[in-house]
Amino acid sequence: MKFNYTYSNSSTVQQTSSRTGMSFAPDLQRQPTFFVGELRQNVAFREAISALHHVVVSDLRFKPKDREAYKRWRDQQDELDWQQVASQRAEIADKIAPLQEQLSALQSQSYQRRKPYYDARQQYYNYLYQKDKDMWFVLDPVITVHPDEVFFECFSQDESSYGRLGASYEVFKNINEFECGTTNIDYSAALYNEFQKVRSYRSTELKIDPSGFEVETAHEENFKEVKIDLPDSWVRGFLQVSSAMSLPTIQFDLHPMDIYNICMVLRRHKEKKGPRGMRYVLEPGQSVKVVFEPWNLEIICARSPYTGAEAQEVRVWGRRRIHILERLIPIAKKFTVHLLGTGMPSFYIADLGDMSFTLGLSGWTANDWSSSGNFDLMAPRTEVDQWTKQKVFDALKENWAENPHDLAKRLDMNPQVILGALGSYTQAGRAIYDLNKQVYRVRELSKDPLPMDSLRFANERESKATRFLVGNQVSITSVTDDTMGAVTLQGEVSDLDQTYNPSLTIDNDQRLINAQCNCSWHLQNKLYKGPCEHILALRMEHSRRY
Repeated sequence: MKFNYTYSNSSTVQQTSSRTGMSFAPDLQRQPTFFVGELRQNVAFREAISALHHVVVSDLRFKPKDREAYKRWRDQQDELDWQQVASQRAEIADKIAPLQEQLSALQSQSYQRRKPYYDARQQYYNYLYQKDKDMWFVLDPVITVHPDEVFFECFSQDESSYGRLGASYEVFKNINEFECGTTNIDYSAALYNEFQKVRSYRSTELKIDPSGFEVETAHEENFKEVKIDLPDSWVRGFLQVSSAMSLPTIQFDLHPMDIYNICMVLRRHKEKKGPRGMRYVLEPGQSVKVVFEPWNLEIICARSPYTGAEAQEVRVWGRRRIHILERLIPIAKKFTVHLLGTGMPSFYIADLGDMSFTLGLSGWTANDWSSSGNFDLMAPRTEVDQWTKQKVFDALKENWAENPHDLAKRLDMNPQVILGALGSYTQAGRAIYDLNKQVYRVRELSKDPLPMDSLRFANERESKATRFLVGNQVSITSVTDDTMGAVTLQGEVSDLDQTYNPSLTIDNDQRLINAQCNCSWHLQNKLYKGPCEHILALRMEHSRRY
């Protein structure tokens, strides 16, 4: 997928003895979005934006050694004439002897004679490092300006970690002007290094440059045009994160020292064999307990009681990604953990006072957001006509952020219709669910509509479910309601010569919270990779009838 950006210049940081000016260059091809304000909480913002950088460069995928050069060398050795090689070695040895004597004389000279060479070599290495480092930033971060906060979003290299930094307007002072919207900003590795120079004794101005939208057409040659060909997996992963955040979770709070203790255990111990899970043991009224495998080490979070009504034990993998939160420990008031279930994604929200930092982790590092977790299939799937969806989106855009039930009251519409419409826009990249404030927000991921035909399906399950409906191969055998508004369905799906018996439970907000099926795919994967086509077909049949 091709993304085109146009910047009037590069993002810059200007430093003086008393003032720091941070100017982000926005994408000129998008709707005007700008913000100018002076930071009130300099150090906290520096640490939070630096943690966001750690998400961007995170890549914990296994990297096998490149043995191609060795294999080519081995092939060359097999082809050598060793008698000829022996004679060549004797000639080379005669030539090397005088050179070694000269080299020994040079090495005996003082270090200062060699220092310019070492300095030049180090500068060259630094140059190569910085050039490679800039290539890590596959897509410039997404920044959104809303009436109540400014938030940054990014995705890791391995597509398994998502970061979101939200800064309310209390973080700033002397806010001069702003225009709500979403844009991409020019952000490089050098800019991260400049962030580290932010200090409390220097005033710091944050500017999403409004002048960039006033550049005359005659000066187009000064524009910085960037064209990036992104894999569909990157965009699909972004959409899956938004859908996963809208699902029901197991929630509890951790004290910053609990996160410190988790990171300390992971620093002190290196697993050499499996299992490599981390288990949260949750007992109502008791302190949260964390168990690390394979050593079965336990951490009792004495400052963090579990307030849920039912006992839970949730196992998660990819635990070393939690190190991203280390830099936030000194400035965080608490960390709120949201778990979708064993082997499912997890979210860690750092309460930084007037700021919040959300870290979203896929089920495990190799199970990236894009290829395996179809959480959009578990989100509310109520069928809503295009006119109603546009009406809901226009109403949301009036306030830019709103709770879905408040929006339903304001529009006098069924909450399930509101959730279905918002879910569609979330899956299309035009809205996002703010897990911290429990509201939906307008956030246009790109200036042009995303090609949903190529993005929505990472597999054939939903298309198969649609074919079952078209062929009238789905029947509902029982429907049971409970006192909390949840609906449990049981049914039959005829697939070729076999009949499958899926069952599922949908909560009051039309979210899939439990499901079972006797097909081999579900028996192997459960809901770790989303529902199977039979469960999905049963749900779609229920939505069509009721």
